[in-house]
Amino acid sequence: MNYSRRSFLKTSGALATGLTLGSIPFLKSCASPEAEATHSPFGLQLYTLRDVIGADPEGVIRQVADFGYQQIESYEGRQGMFWGMGNTGFKQFLDDLGVEMISTHANVFQNYEQKVEDLAEIGVPYIVCPWIGPQENLDAYKQMAETFNRLGEIANASGVKFAYHNHAYTFPEVEGEVPQAVLMDETDPNLVEFQMDIYWFVAGGQDPIEWIRKYPNRHTTCHVKDYSGGENPESVVLGTGTIDFAAVLQAGKENGMVYNIVEQEAYTGTTPLDAVEANAEYMRQFSF
Repeated sequence: MNYSRRSFLKTSGALATGLTLGSIPFLKSCASPEAEATHSPFGLQLYTLRDVIGADPEGVIRQVADFGYQQIESYEGRQGMFWGMGNTGFKQFLDDLGVEMISTHANVFQNYEQKVEDLAEIGVPYIVCPWIGPQENLDAYKQMAETFNRLGEIANASGVKFAYHNHAYTFPEVEGEVPQAVLMDETDPNLVEFQMDIYWFVAGGQDPIEWIRKYPNRHTTCHVKDYSGGENPESVVLGTGTIDFAAVLQAGKENGMVYNIVEQEAYTGTTPLDAVEANAEYMRQFSF
């Protein structure tokens, strides 16, 4: 998770200049479906709570569990991806809450092998590269794809899966090609998976459903994050933005998506914890 992502919230509108987002079929066109008696499990990316979790990680994560989240995805904050408890201590803490750590965002270019070992020891299935930044040219993206393959080999050897999390910078063409497609085409599906950040696909002017169907079984996790639209788009409470998550998540389910992870990065008119609670209520409607 890279803190420079905040700047993208302010600039993502420029990436989609000239596009009529309302004409894209994945955008919300009708009311949310009625809630089901049972719902599919859903997770939370703890970066959503970056402004409050540091002071009391255990207390905040307990609230997350109380809101109904059964899974969490961590990130490397100042206290590390295990929040000062160590890997086994963090697992025990989560087990006591009935919560599973399914993934973490991490700097995969530093101490990677040790991070993979720590995750493997407690059965965390995914380690995710959250950021590479815009690359200088197309060859640099191809070289990054090779790096991803090597990282995937290391992870697979320990029983962990490696994935890359997209932002909007991989969608503008470079030398006539779309970098996101290059990363997907140049990586081995047996070694590299992809975490679809639905918000950033939309911010980049893309239809996430088209990508899910074009690359079945490659997007195995996703960030469920709503897009406000408008002149100054930002991340908003689920169901108050423009994305038809019922359609996107159903397409994901049909094409190998395993984990749906809620994330929110802006909180206009709300607070991080209130947003997390509201997002949990929204996610309860889905049963796949």
